[in-house]
Amino acid sequence: MKAFAELYAEIDARTGTNVKLAAIVRYLHAAEPADAAWAVYFLAGGKPRQLVPTRLLREQARLAAGLPEWLFDESYQAVGDLAETIALLLPPPTAPDTEHGLAFWVEEYLLPLRGLPPEELTPRLLDIWARLDTHGRLVCGKLLTGSFRVGVSRLTVTRALAAVAGVEAKRVAERMVGYTAIDARPTAADYHALIAPDSQDAFNPRASGQPYPFFLAHPLALPEESDPGEQLGTTDSWLAEWKWDGIRAQLVKRDSKMWLWSRGEELITERFPELAAMGEALPDGTVIDGEIVIWRDDRVQPFALLQQRIGRKNLTAKLLQELPAALLAYDLLEWRYADLRQQPQRERRTQLESLVRAIAQPTLHLSPLVMGESWAELAALRSESRERGVEGLMLKERESRYGVGRTRSDGIWWKWKIEPYSVDAVLIYAQRGHGRRASLYTDFTFAVWDKSPDAPDRRLVPFAKAYSGLSDAEFRQLDTIIRKTTVEKFGPVRSVTPTQLFELGFEGIAPSTRHKSGVAVRFPRMLRWRRDKPISEADTLETLRALLPPELRIR
Repeated sequence: MKAFAELYAEIDARTGTNVKLAAIVRYLHAAEPADAAWAVYFLAGGKPRQLVPTRLLREQARLAAGLPEWLFDESYQAVGDLAETIALLLPPPTAPDTEHGLAFWVEEYLLPLRGLPPEELTPRLLDIWARLDTHGRLVCGKLLTGSFRVGVSRLTVTRALAAVAGVEAKRVAERMVGYTAIDARPTAADYHALIAPDSQDAFNPRASGQPYPFFLAHPLALPEESDPGEQLGTTDSWLAEWKWDGIRAQLVKRDSKMWLWSRGEELITERFPELAAMGEALPDGTVIDGEIVIWRDDRVQPFALLQQRIGRKNLTAKLLQELPAALLAYDLLEWRYADLRQQPQRERRTQLESLVRAIAQPTLHLSPLVMGESWAELAALRSESRERGVEGLMLKERESRYGVGRTRSDGIWWKWKIEPYSVDAVLIYAQRGHGRRASLYTDFTFAVWDKSPDAPDRRLVPFAKAYSGLSDAEFRQLDTIIRKTTVEKFGPVRSVTPTQLFELGFEGIAPSTRHKSGVAVRFPRMLRWRRDKPISEADTLETLRALLPPELRIR
């Protein structure tokens, strides 16, 4: 554990990707294979479920530190991270353990904690804290709460493994598919499979339901009114499709079995039984890349309805009838066990079209091509995205191969999204951030007016929280204003005098009975600080409701 905790501290303190890459390579070269297996799992984004209830963890840490509740809470608010607060406040270890590695700690100390009653958890927590130094306690705390994050990308981890193995990063990425599934228990054998020589390649999709690494698109950011042709050439070189707002997934059929994988490498077959049933019509050795959507009235429905399917553990017959799922297919990666990824996009598309026509399943639809002879025509069609319930256009090079991740070596895909929804909203609450932002107020709650400007008794109604979109300098300026205009404190939250107006952007909006405003928005962020307008000109609830898709408006 000590070596991994030191690696975490080194990565967390650095900003350069190459420096972080070198640190991971050094760790992997020195670590035992079982420890390296778990390290790769955590660094690449794997997270076991929460092992200890947060309330119990806080209370036992407070008692162990000998602090009154108010002082522990003040410390937590100042630090902004529970694991770091605990690591800093606990007394020095009494029986430091420098002998056992990460695998031993995870498998013998941490994972067995899940589900234990409080009377058994308490002595085990005290024993763990007695054996770890500050760095170890920090990592342990993040693992216990299921909040382990560190500033490295999956691509960086893949590159580190490739350097250790002496094979192409693309090959390692293929082997990594499914490695970070929730509650996976990676072993030394799994790690050896990741770094095996090409002659011992462990990636054999035919032997299992393993999907392929997803090929990801780059965002196409163009100046307003600019001609895409200046960057992309003529439209003849591209296939255009709608950018659907659903769940990216691969449907895998091998050896008379069917698997459905999300882009996050989560197996979701049981959540969409109608798609699993459709897979029975596919020949063995078929892998389709596409988007899971709710399909009703011969069209794609808003993402908010798909969220209702995602959140339900019990899929009743009524729910399946009211919210039927379908797969919009846009790529064919494997056909009768032949890997098609190195074929040009246009050829894979032709084979996909033939497949969808041949099996004629009501839950499998072909993602249609968007036809335009010029960029102006495509731009005009893109402007209709909101009415069509899509996010914009996907542009795929006709000759592109199906790559791994967000790379350009095999060709390129672009996502040409429409501008986000936006409203002007007033900042009314603020909370300190986390990590390096723990000393600043960076997490904000925004509100709009409940009535029109001429109403004498109108008030501000909260509807969204956002913490991104400003520069570091703007966050510091806003922090000063918040401290000067604080009206009340509610634990870590400050209520402020409404004086600051912001343009908020978001990707989607849906009705919500859980919010005072009656709406919920997806991925809100601050687009700009509206210092040019008074808060009286903020938008209203009526403005928000008018943005709801027609299918979701209350009739």
